[in-house]
Amino acid sequence: MDVLIYVYIFIIGILFGSFCSLAIYRIPKGQDIVHTRSYCPKCNHKLAFWDMIPLFSYIFLGGKCRYCKKKINPINFLLELFSGITFILFALSIKFSVTNINVSVITYLIFGLLYIAGLFIISGIDKEKNQIQSQVLLYILVIEAIYIIYLYVVEKVNIYRYAIYFVILVILNLFNILYYRKKVKNNYTLEILILLIEMVMFTYEVCTGYTIAVALVAIAIKLIISKINQKRKKYVKIDKKMQKRIPFGFYLSICNIIVLIITNMIIFYR
Repeated sequence: MDVLIYVYIFIIGILFGSFCSLAIYRIPKGQDIVHTRSYCPKCNHKLAFWDMIPLFSYIFLGGKCRYCKKKINPINFLLELFSGITFILFALSIKFSVTNINVSVITYLIFGLLYIAGLFIISGIDKEKNQIQSQVLLYILVIEAIYIIYLYVVEKVNIYRYAIYFVILVILNLFNILYYRKKVKNNYTLEILILLIEMVMFTYEVCTGYTIAVALVAIAIKLIISKINQKRKKYVKIDKKMQKRIPFGFYLSICNIIVLIITNMIIFYR
């Protein structure tokens, strides 16, 4: 029975991964992500149902568009696969099973997966565009607000800690949307701060602290590898991509997912 549950969770994961791929592509362009049908970014042909089955359509089509025969970005396939695996790992980390099903565990699973989906979108956009979209930060804030209400009403949890962070987040988001958006196109530092506070709200201070530490180590390793590769070249070619700022949002989001899963395992399996 548990196998069927995890197969279902994997399917949900790859569906979310497919949606995240769409959101990562469309949100920076200001395009609708709900009502507009999926289309090939190369030939703009609207895709049929059989062209949009997560994982399988990419495999059966040989990684090419059915209509223009141009290659589909393999990142989409990898994101769907990674999303499905991550959803399974999160469920495993909280010992989700037939014998462990209750309202508290199911609720944490649902909101945890919705939170992770938001981090997927943030990491994908930041990796490609070096920006964090306020719409996605707002989505995570709404998810956390609903979860806090549940904790207060059903679990009878003391929410003073959540309330303080929530008020700070609301102020920062309003400040970002109403003021900074008018002054600058992208206030990256403020958005990173908002992201970190949202991480603290959902994964607590210790987990967020480890997230920052792991992210900094990952960034340091990436920079060292880049420097080594540059020294091996006979000449240094100026690359516009190398001139971009470090995508802190990408590293923080991925590391937070990893640390959250590990933390859950320590808590639920001790």
